[in-house]
Amino acid sequence: MKFSIIKTWFEKYERLFAPVVFIAGFLWDSLMLTRIDLWYDHAALISYLLIAGTGILLINAYQSGRARFRFLEEYAALLTLPIQFAFGALFSGFFIFYSRSASLASSWPFLAFLTFFLVGNEFFRRRYTIFIFQLSIFFIALFSYTTFALPIFFGKMGSSIFFTSGLISVAAILIFILFLSRITRDGISKHRKPLFYSIGSIYAAFNIFYFSNIIPPIPLSLKEIGVYHSVVKTGDGYILLAEPAPKYILFQNYSGIFHRTEGEATYVYSAIFAPTKLSAKIFHRWQYFDDKSREWTETDYIQYAIVGGRDGGYRGFTLKQNIVPGLWRVDVVTDRGQLLGRIKFRVIPAETPPDLKAIER
Repeated sequence: MKFSIIKTWFEKYERLFAPVVFIAGFLWDSLMLTRIDLWYDHAALISYLLIAGTGILLINAYQSGRARFRFLEEYAALLTLPIQFAFGALFSGFFIFYSRSASLASSWPFLAFLTFFLVGNEFFRRRYTIFIFQLSIFFIALFSYTTFALPIFFGKMGSSIFFTSGLISVAAILIFILFLSRITRDGISKHRKPLFYSIGSIYAAFNIFYFSNIIPPIPLSLKEIGVYHSVVKTGDGYILLAEPAPKYILFQNYSGIFHRTEGEATYVYSAIFAPTKLSAKIFHRWQYFDDKSREWTETDYIQYAIVGGRDGGYRGFTLKQNIVPGLWRVDVVTDRGQLLGRIKFRVIPAETPPDLKAIER
């Protein structure tokens, strides 16, 4: 009787219930998933993977007739809800972490990919009973997690780490499929070929995304970047001299117009977050826009190393003497060319120094 009331209530308010849970879950993850290298964040994501895996096992055990417990008989109609919740929480967390590391200029296809599964999760409930769909989404979640978990575990980034994360994800899904075949009557024989194509296509897509530098350089993230007239290191901090941004530009402490006097250097300062114990090489790629060719031309490629652990990001700067007037941009990139962020500014010659304000970092 109680179950019938719950079922009736759920079916009546399902359309309202789904978006409310979606928004609440996304806000919860935004507040709770604070740092990608904290044990709590990883414990939460792993628990969601376990919930999704357990839900898939229970659905297939029930559908195969191997599990006909009273509990499953009564609540079989709601078995997809834990899976939907877990996948929603997972892709919400993935979107939060990957978007923090992403530059839209290069990573928007991968963010769109995650957004599709994040938003689409609210409409996938009936599809979570389909065997191929279940395991395909589960494999995407596994691969998305290991892609940033392994660099944190090993303390380094690179192609070898990504390749290892792919092998671990494939091994994990194969073990899961093997275990799943033991609890179903007909195993996975009728699903073998489409499942192979699905898992193989997902694996290939991730590799294309990675080696095309579409996957963001997670777990790194750009916390701050700006163009300044002076950057001076003072003990544990920096003092930056900037032209104030116009009042209508919010949350920016520098102007996009750089008034340069004769002999003055141009500084670009950035702060990059990296997980504890992770080291990486970061470059500032200076480019100017050639009005004749209508293309960006690289002038400098300057490296500085980072070591993780600081909440505000590891701080550093590069500078350019004798910069020519015109439109400039500086990309913050990894040693593989993955784009963390970008700043654009226009250099205008000036006879007298502009009014500057001091900023402490």
